[in-house]
Amino acid sequence: MVGAPSIILSRRAAYDLVIRGGNVIDGTGAPPVQTDVAVHGGRIAAVARRITDKGAVELDARGVAVAPGFIDIHSHGDGSLFSDPRSESVIRQGVTTIVVGQDGSSRFPSRRSEDDETGYASFAAFASAIDALPTSVNVASMIGLGTIRGMVVGNDDRPATPDEMRRMTQMVRDAITAGACGASSGLEYTPGAFASRVELAALCAPLDAAKLPYATHMRNEDDRLLDAIDESIDVARQAKCPLQISHLKTQGPRNWGKLDEVFRRIDDARRGGMDIAFDRYPYIAYQTGLTNLFPVWSRDGGTAAFLRRLDDPSTADRIKREALAKVDLIGGWDNVLISSAGRGADSSAAGKRLGSYARAKGVDPYDATVSLLRSSNASTGMVGFAMSEENLDRILAHPLGMVCSDGGAFAIDGPSRRGSPHPRGLGTFPRVLGRYVRERKALTLEQAVKKMTAMPAARLRLTDRGRIAPKLAADLVVFDPATVIDKATYEEPFQYPEGIRAVVVNGQIALRDGARTKAAGGKALRVGT
Repeated sequence: MVGAPSIILSRRAAYDLVIRGGNVIDGTGAPPVQTDVAVHGGRIAAVARRITDKGAVELDARGVAVAPGFIDIHSHGDGSLFSDPRSESVIRQGVTTIVVGQDGSSRFPSRRSEDDETGYASFAAFASAIDALPTSVNVASMIGLGTIRGMVVGNDDRPATPDEMRRMTQMVRDAITAGACGASSGLEYTPGAFASRVELAALCAPLDAAKLPYATHMRNEDDRLLDAIDESIDVARQAKCPLQISHLKTQGPRNWGKLDEVFRRIDDARRGGMDIAFDRYPYIAYQTGLTNLFPVWSRDGGTAAFLRRLDDPSTADRIKREALAKVDLIGGWDNVLISSAGRGADSSAAGKRLGSYARAKGVDPYDATVSLLRSSNASTGMVGFAMSEENLDRILAHPLGMVCSDGGAFAIDGPSRRGSPHPRGLGTFPRVLGRYVRERKALTLEQAVKKMTAMPAARLRLTDRGRIAPKLAADLVVFDPATVIDKATYEEPFQYPEGIRAVVVNGQIALRDGARTKAAGGKALRVGT
């Protein structure tokens, strides 16, 4: 097919790979230029209008785009990485690097044994485990401030002692020294929600010297959004570190009009000398745990304490009132979709709207929610539909905005086909290119590529990635701007995107002509080491 990448074997090769005649979008925001790109030893060896030397493998990219591999600055793709290192939905979107350890939760530090893939003693141990995998995706990680609070302080709502503060700050310092790319918080989740501004600023202080960001899932993204913006700015100002606001949103119709004020506060802080940016996924629905419908105070002490409070006459009515108010904020029970029913819960609930599910069962939707939580030990997931399409256009197009998935890694078969996930885990990056560039024209193609490549690379000090230039890592994606699009939906999420023609990770072809290869060129990325 004309313009599709094809494989040509050469007997006399100066390079491992040459991509011929593609419209190269180099990641800097510059317009596309028809150029050849040569790769050797995992690095970009040459970029020129015409490279005369041959490659052992050659791709014909005439008529389509060649860009740096996409960097997902906020990913949960490590959730299935150890059970299914293919990372199918990641590679098939053109993503070559995922940044995990988000929302205050990382797989390190942990007291679990080294052969337990859910936790590692240190960043170094986690990175070594990634390097041992046969995976095609690069993995960078932040350290989760909620994880270290849970390890040192526990799940209770109380201030950390001075000794606990010293221990937690040292954990952050050790992780950054070893190569972690920042620190994250999840202030709507426990135990991270119990951290004060003073605690957060102290734990982020080690980020200053490394110029790495504090990435925050803010304390609130709806009625108290502006207060949460102010808190985030204050924490980063005290810590003297860059601030990355995770998945920026204005949640609930009554809060959609706050976006101008959000931008004003961010711009004012920038003019005051602060380094602030943000990211966002291209969907108007978010994904979280079903417990997020319930007030933070009710989750103090962990899952067992939360479930007891649901039955306690002294707390049950208040919990219900506050949960119903949260549901009202996002527009009712049919705006809550069950994305996964935890072990022990009714598996038929996955993929259904809570209102419809409750009606079919002949029960009150609140009671149905509590039943799912009780039977799953509070491990049921949800998707909430609460955001504005017009605001999404503006957030994606803003000069400080980057693209993230906030999603996991999935496949249409095997161990990572599970639940009814948010489609962002299978479609984010093609969706930006297809829907928001080509169809809605919210931003240009070169702007979108920059937000997926050079901007996150610079933000995380991944100095050898994110651009197409000689000597940089050969992470590359070939795609068709005229056809690239996501296919995953909320109802049928297990569908791969279209229009991604080839993906190269550290010089190895992971995807070509829509088919995965056996290459496993991915590795752990260690910042500054």
